[in-house]
Amino acid sequence: MWQKFGVNDQVLRQNMFTVDEVQYNLIHRICESERSTCLKASNETMIFAQSEGHNAWLWISKELAAAPKNKLLQELLEFLKGTELPGISGDQATVEHFAEVYSEANGLQFVPYMMMESYVCSEVRKPVHVEGTLHLATRQHLETVAEFLAGFSEAAYGVKVEPSSQVSSAEAVIETGNLYLWLVDGQPVSMANIAHRSPRHARINAVYTPSAFRKKGYASAVVAELCSILITEGLAPMLYADMKNTDANKVYQNIGFVECGQVADIKFK
Repeated sequence: MWQKFGVNDQVLRQNMFTVDEVQYNLIHRICESERSTCLKASNETMIFAQSEGHNAWLWISKELAAAPKNKLLQELLEFLKGTELPGISGDQATVEHFAEVYSEANGLQFVPYMMMESYVCSEVRKPVHVEGTLHLATRQHLETVAEFLAGFSEAAYGVKVEPSSQVSSAEAVIETGNLYLWLVDGQPVSMANIAHRSPRHARINAVYTPSAFRKKGYASAVVAELCSILITEGLAPMLYADMKNTDANKVYQNIGFVECGQVADIKFK
C-alpha cells in the first residue's frame, strides 16, 4: 500500500533510507514543496518523489526481496495511472526496471540521459598555493553571475543560452545568500552554490569556472571553502557529478569527496 508523506516523515530518518541518503539526497528537497508528489510504501521500503515538471526519484531499500518489490512497483504504477512523468532518477537497476514497465504501460519509450556519481566529503583537503579569496555573491556581481549561469548551462547540459536570459535566475540565486564567488584581484573567476541544506547534509551545485580561468585550482578552492563552512555548521557536504565530466570528478575527489553511489537519469518520450 502507498501513502502520501511530507518532509518531516519518519521514512526519511529510518536506517533503511539513511544508508542511501547521499545518493538520494534530492528527495529531501522535493518533499519540502507542497506541490510535489511524495509517496511511501506503508512498510517504508520504497519512496517515490516528484516535483512538478521534473524527473521523479525512486528509492527502494536494498533489504526488500524481489517478490514484494515487484508487488509494490505494480501498485505504484496503478497509483500513477494517467500521470505523465518526464523521467525517473535513482539507482540504475531500479529505474531501468521501472522505466520498462512504466513505458510499456503508457505506450512510451525511454532513453538514458545522464549518469551521475553522488559524493560526500567528511574531511576537506584544501588546495594549496591557489591565488584568490572567497566572497559571497552580491547584486554588484549580477551581470557576471548571469554570464556564469549561461556558461554552466552549456557546459553541464549542452544548452546554449544568452546571459541576458539568466538575469532573473542570477538575481534569485544571489538573494538566497548561498552563492559564492572566487575572486582574484577583485575579478570573479569561479563560482559554487550551496543549493540546499537537509538535516544531515548540504548539497553543493552550480560549480563553474569560465574556460579562460581553468586549470588554476579556482574551482577546487571555492568548493573546498564551501565544504569548510558546511562542516562547521555540522553538515556533511555532498554533490552530484556527471560521470562523463572526468575533470570535475577528479577535482571533487582531490578535495576529499568520496563516492556514495551512482544515479541514473532516464527520460521518457
